[in-house]
Amino acid sequence: MRVLLVEDHLPLANSVTSLLESQGWTVDFASDGRIALRLALSDPPDLLLLDVGLPGLTGLSLCQQLRAQSAKRVPVLMLTARDTLEDKLAGFGAGADDYLVKPFASAELLARCRALNQRFAPQASGLLRLGAVELDPSNFRVWRRSLELSLQRAPFTLLMNLLQAHPRTLLRSQLIEQLWPEQVPASDPLRSHLHALRVALDRNFDTPMLITVHGVGYRLNGKADDDWLAECAAKLEQNR
Repeated sequence: MRVLLVEDHLPLANSVTSLLESQGWTVDFASDGRIALRLALSDPPDLLLLDVGLPGLTGLSLCQQLRAQSAKRVPVLMLTARDTLEDKLAGFGAGADDYLVKPFASAELLARCRALNQRFAPQASGLLRLGAVELDPSNFRVWRRSLELSLQRAPFTLLMNLLQAHPRTLLRSQLIEQLWPEQVPASDPLRSHLHALRVALDRNFDTPMLITVHGVGYRLNGKADDDWLAECAAKLEQNR
């Protein structure tokens, strides 16, 4: 496993690096948020260990921009002394996959690293799948029931983040932050991008996949194509 450690407290960074390298893992290091974001985007690691209080760019902003700009889903474990419920919710809202409060035990850090690596290992091929939908982030291509869909970059990014979040509902504010991490446009362009996604994803199919959770946000219906998948499996069985 290749880990990018982002931590501006050098004694702790050295300690964590030694611990991870003792497991045979490769560790890259950055103490500045902007440098870390460039590293994570140019050569995505298998796991990102991320402090919140960083010079250059905070850990929360780094995580938000990584989620918006990276085609690969990089698992993010936040390591921070900020231990209130509001801090943890802010971390998960920014796109973190796990949250560990300092000080922490070495065994727990290793266990959480392994758990995240195993959780995201099935996606090592790069393809994201849900029901009869497949999305290839590297080539910006997406299919439903083997029919390739035509999506512009913004609707494609929305679908990618909804796939990664499934079965969770993403708030409207989270989708806006993923598309425009720096500055939100004055108009309401999210509405048009969601409409474009809904048309491309659901127009030619009997069961809608993009679900509006009124007053909350949006999620995907993972069971939308269950009947079609069952029919395909039955046909394959008959042809054996």
